[in-house]
Amino acid sequence: MRVKKQKRHRKVVRFFTACFGFREPFKVLCDGTFVHHLLLHHLTPADDALSRLLGGRALLFTTRCIIGELKSLGESHYESLEAAQQLITARCDHERRVSAMACIESVIGEGNSEHFFVATQDADIRKKFREVPGVPVIYGLRNSLFIEQPSALQREYVKSTEGKRLHANESEFRKLLKRELKGGLANDSGNEVLEEAQLMRNISTAKKMLGVAEKSKFKRKKAKGPNPLSCKKKKRKDDSSVQQNEDGQAGGAKKRKRTRKRKITRKNGKPGEPGS
Repeated sequence: MRVKKQKRHRKVVRFFTACFGFREPFKVLCDGTFVHHLLLHHLTPADDALSRLLGGRALLFTTRCIIGELKSLGESHYESLEAAQQLITARCDHERRVSAMACIESVIGEGNSEHFFVATQDADIRKKFREVPGVPVIYGLRNSLFIEQPSALQREYVKSTEGKRLHANESEFRKLLKRELKGGLANDSGNEVLEEAQLMRNISTAKKMLGVAEKSKFKRKKAKGPNPLSCKKKKRKDDSSVQQNEDGQAGGAKKRKRTRKRKITRKNGKPGEPGS
């Protein structure tokens, strides 16, 4: 069970690293509820627990607004406040304290350019960031930590932007063309270079010359056949027919055994009848 859970988490991390550019060390933005949960269930040291979850080194962040919110909760969250003050403080431009959701939303922004994982126990915050592409959510359940699976909206966003990520845009093609022209046409005259450059501006011809694929080609895993060592060997037809002929000849050579019925005779009765 633990191995399956780890595989699911690694798969989610690979999804965000491949599609949204997350890199190690992973940044985790923690709110007050998540810090309190870690202390309550003795998931310490927190950076080690999150590093095991993500499969790489993790850095824990919080904000001034979240620390101020923990201060307002009083003595019941004093240990959580001390723990939060030891984390790295992410920059938030709020002069007055705002709610944790508003503060995290401002730090994340529209596209999560800083590549933060959001760690929270608040159901509203989790629901909010399911609708934002490129924001993975971490939460705790008793003494275990989990990463939410990518939502349908996030998967659709990845599919829609897949072409842009896999194919070079026009500016990148121009840079490549300049390099090609410098390398291959350095010895030609200036007029010929200009003519070649004008012809190569067409993106379709550039793609053909540079060998860029039109569509992304992914190798899909196909179902493998059974292990030949675990299969029974097939019997040859010749051997089976020879064996059948031998069995037939042996059966014909055998003699039939006749069984004779004995007649029961009694003193006071006819043969074959029971006595009175």
